[in-house]
Amino acid sequence: MHKWLRFGRIYLICFLLFNTVFLAAQAKVGISGTIEWDNMQINAVISLDLASAGIKLPGGRTQGEAIIAAEYLRLIRPDILNIQVDSSSVIADIIDQGNWTFNAVENIALQADAVPPALSNDLKLLSASYSLGIASLSSSLIRHEHTADIPRTLSPVRTSAYTGIIIMAYDEQPVHGRKGSAFPKPCLFPKIWDTEMNLIFERNMLNPKAKYMVRYFHKGSIFSSGPSGLSKELSAVVGENPLKIFAQGVFGINPTDPIISREDTLRIISSAENRSLLREGRIAIILDNSMLKETLGN
Repeated sequence: MHKWLRFGRIYLICFLLFNTVFLAAQAKVGISGTIEWDNMQINAVISLDLASAGIKLPGGRTQGEAIIAAEYLRLIRPDILNIQVDSSSVIADIIDQGNWTFNAVENIALQADAVPPALSNDLKLLSASYSLGIASLSSSLIRHEHTADIPRTLSPVRTSAYTGIIIMAYDEQPVHGRKGSAFPKPCLFPKIWDTEMNLIFERNMLNPKAKYMVRYFHKGSIFSSGPSGLSKELSAVVGENPLKIFAQGVFGINPTDPIISREDTLRIISSAENRSLLREGRIAIILDNSMLKETLGN
């Protein structure tokens, strides 16, 4: 008797799984949402057209939810693989180079916070929302255990002790080595160069325990009504007395790497306290609003 019950349960599970896969193959399931670099979040909505899957309510709702759950990875994967890691690579490139795996990407995708599916007002769509922090991607790509040295200078200048660094790069910037200009773009690990094209900061100089290498903000974050003129979110990253720098240009195959003046560079690298701001990721880059959000599913 127990064997038949066990067999019956297995048969039912297999039937439901097969039926879900069959319906998913003919269903219209889509993804919408954005990659929000200012919030370091991927916010996605997976929507199922119930009629295309032959699902009728209320009895078919559970099956609709199963289709959405089954299709989530397939739909979110291309957008994650296309996230810019540095000026020359997206995550798909890192995998192609053998430095990461599809399984690792999918395991991170499955860590998303999910909101249970809800019906549209016209009862035609069933949609579920997913939110995934970009920090989980960047922390997984930090492999070094020992921090590389941040450049120093043989001719230090007098400088203040700052609580963080703000690089204002919200305008179009001249692209080093090319004609023309471009709005700087966000990525997980931007490098910082000076106007003499000395490398000032890169991923291996970051404390591996730091959550982010840099944070991105919009222009309004530096024109807040508070005493410091900074938004609360920006102050949480750079403190109340940050060094404010205007970018002098941008560099990279994709324009992700800000260039700062040699004078500003010396103000950073002339003291151990200010060099530690780089190492701890207390850096904010202010970008044009149009650069801070990417549409999913394109």
